Amino acid sequence: MPHLRYITADLFDPSTKMRFDITAIPFNANTCDLILCSHVLEHVPNDHKAMREIHRVLKPGGTALILVPIQGEHTFEDATITDPLLRERYFGQFDHVRMYGADIIQRLQEAGFCVQTVDAQQIALEQGDIERMSSPVNDPIFVCRKAEGTV
Repeated sequence: MPHLRYITADLFDPSTKMRFDITAIPFNANTCDLILCSHVLEHVPNDHKAMREIHRVLKPGGTALILVPIQGEHTFEDATITDPLLRERYFGQFDHVRMYGADIIQRLQEAGFCVQTVDAQQIALEQGDIERMSSPVNDPIFVCRKAEGTV
């Protein structure tokens, strides 16, 4: 879509347009209309700081679509678990630092967001959209809005 300015970013992937740490996003406050944060936060040791950064760079009325793996009601994290095999056992993948529970909604709200949960099937426009977007069918999408008038 030629009228959109789209920037890809990652901490390590050299194929993205920008490389930066999500806990220190190099944009001014209130600059982004939409942020897609897909399966990133479970890798970030300080996810609270990352959530606040996403909120900071969104324009008032802006939206962040946040996807993370969810298991159970309560988030489990333990910074002493550093062994890749134990991380895979407890967090589902060797490079994850937590397994989110349904309480991620409260974490996102604490960062300043108004949060709505949407099922991937609710936004699929055509057959195959979920696979094309690499969205796990069972994981919810957290639609996080920065309220109008918020700085």
